[in-house]
Amino acid sequence: MSEHIIKATGRNVEGKGASRRLRRAASIPAIIYGGSAAPQPVQLDHEKIWLASQHEWFYSSILSLDLDGKVEQVLLRDMQRHPFKQIIMHLDFQRVDANQAIRVAVPLHFLNEDKSPAGKAADVVVTHELNEVEISCLPKDLPEFLEIDLSALAVGDIVHLSQIKLPKGVEIPELKLGKEHDVAVVIAKHGKEEAEPAADAPVADVPAAKVAKKDEDKK
Repeated sequence: MSEHIIKATGRNVEGKGASRRLRRAASIPAIIYGGSAAPQPVQLDHEKIWLASQHEWFYSSILSLDLDGKVEQVLLRDMQRHPFKQIIMHLDFQRVDANQAIRVAVPLHFLNEDKSPAGKAADVVVTHELNEVEISCLPKDLPEFLEIDLSALAVGDIVHLSQIKLPKGVEIPELKLGKEHDVAVVIAKHGKEEAEPAADAPVADVPAAKVAKKDEDKK
């Protein structure tokens, strides 16, 4: 597990007005909560955090948050973005206890799909039903992502949640809820064939006697 360090500065002034002033100064208001310590309002440099937010690890890794020289292990738990501007409005970080299991949604990386029998077939559609999965583990065992090797994927195959290879110490809580929770992750199937136009369908022959009888009934 790689170490990812982000720097923050403590702040004493809270409220909407203070948050607006921070954003105008290219900073992001944020909060650190959890553990035995009280919630701590902080601020971060927007440009640096924006760059970090372009990477998967920012959302699914333990972050080393350097708060005025004191480093804490945290997880990003919430991010508020501006509706249409490239601006991060607020961040929530949760403190991490090294001895307590955490639940985190980690991304799935699909490998060798283009080399598989299904991937090479022109008339086969491979769908990814999930792009991330929630796992449970101790902080030290947290992977940044999970890999699924699709090199053997054939037409008609379905890769289920239980088939994902997990690192040591990692489990998927969903699978403990029963077989019905072992959902499909990848499906390989033939593409739908286009239906024949209705106008081209053959018209059944109607005997002349029946046509004559219908005309007689109308009189």
